[in-house]
Amino acid sequence: MEGSTIVGIVIALIVGLVVGLGIGYYALQSYQNSQGKNRKELADAEAQRITDQAKIQSETLLKNAEAKARATTEESEQASLRRRRELDKEDERMTKRREEVDNLRERMEQREQNLNKRQSRMDKQQGDLQKLEEQRTAELQRIAQMTTDEAKKELLAAVERDSRSDMARMIRQVEAEAREEADNRARDVIALAVQRLASEHVSEISVSVVPLPSDEMKGRIIGRAGRNIRAFEIATGVDVVVDDTPESVTISSFDPVRREVAKRALAKLVVDGRIHPARIEQLVEDSKVEVENSIREEGERAAYEAGIPGLHPEIIKLLGRLKFRTSYGQNQHAHSLETSHIAGMIAAELGADVQIAKAGGLLHDIGKALDHEIEGTHALIGADFAKRYGVNARIVNAIASHHHEVEQEFVESYIVEAADAISGARPGARRESMETYIKRVKTLEDIANSFEGVEQSYALQAGREVRIIVRPDVIDDYSSLQLARDIARKIEESMQYPGQIKVQVIRETRAVDFAK
Repeated sequence: MEGSTIVGIVIALIVGLVVGLGIGYYALQSYQNSQGKNRKELADAEAQRITDQAKIQSETLLKNAEAKARATTEESEQASLRRRRELDKEDERMTKRREEVDNLRERMEQREQNLNKRQSRMDKQQGDLQKLEEQRTAELQRIAQMTTDEAKKELLAAVERDSRSDMARMIRQVEAEAREEADNRARDVIALAVQRLASEHVSEISVSVVPLPSDEMKGRIIGRAGRNIRAFEIATGVDVVVDDTPESVTISSFDPVRREVAKRALAKLVVDGRIHPARIEQLVEDSKVEVENSIREEGERAAYEAGIPGLHPEIIKLLGRLKFRTSYGQNQHAHSLETSHIAGMIAAELGADVQIAKAGGLLHDIGKALDHEIEGTHALIGADFAKRYGVNARIVNAIASHHHEVEQEFVESYIVEAADAISGARPGARRESMETYIKRVKTLEDIANSFEGVEQSYALQAGREVRIIVRPDVIDDYSSLQLARDIARKIEESMQYPGQIKVQVIRETRAVDFAK
């Protein structure tokens, strides 16, 4: 940097001298040309003056340049000195850092060596422990005379027994709590619904009996060579049973409407006294019209009492036909109306749709008016019929699912099922023949006895409960809960019964010993 400054100053001096000499030369030539020889001396003096002045300026510039150069050199030396000091300090720091890193590496190497030694000791101890464990296992196997796998199986079996016992206890506790809470709530709702409903019991038999004024009327009903009774049976589609029963004739038919038509027609014939084929046909036609009008009126009355307006006339007609249909001695028309009222009350208590529940209860057994004509269960028949005539889908689901033949999709479906069970299971609502009762009780016991581990089973409470005694060595506490569920499920799938059946499984363990 100093050399370049000096070179610049020298170049400036040379340039100044050249310029000064040029100016002097130019002035001298001008003077010589204009003044001639007389003025040469003045020109020389002027040139000398200019030259001297240029020298003075050059020397001044040179001194200034040298001063600046010296100042620049001092600043450069000071800057270099400061930089050198900083580099020395940085070198000291790097040296110190290097020493620290070397110390840290030495410590890490020392620690790694210590860890390797410790790992070696641990490996040795692990090997010693494994040898001791093998010796202990061998000694245990020798003492217990059992292999490791056998001991594991025995331990797992013990844990499983304890776990199953705890599980069964917890399941019983949870079920008891849930059942208690559900029973309290259900008892309140059902008690309130039954309390608000006071319906009379309507019971009919499966055949119709027509009273006669005397036994002589039987001969007139039969007619000459049986022509009257044949004409009557052909016109009505029923069987007329004329037996030794005094002053009565029995009419039998699988169709309750035909039986009602025949009953009315025969009653009119008995009162009229004119019994012949033509008169029989006329009175049968009149009775059919009367029964059809009665069916329509009963259907409209049921819809009005249930508060379900807007039903299709065909549905009203089927609803009225239930007036002549019974199940276990319970009139289905009265049962449907009663179920509708109960379902509406339960729905109101639970916050469900009251109209849907009442309509589902009223129409839930509508298929029983057609089940003797169409193949299938009355629930599915009724649901298909209702769907065909535009009934609400929620009502259709309640009809189809009240015997669990399809899945229950709405809360009203559960309500209709409960109302149907309440109406059918209340005291005095239904009755069944002794033969049917005995068959149902026997079927209950046969179902219970068909399961493995069952020792004895007894049907109690007129078939409302089945009590099962199991072998404790085959059925444990947890399995007894599962057995009760399986038996209840099989009863639901394979039997038809009013109300519900309680399945009670009893497991008893007895310890017997003898004092000698």
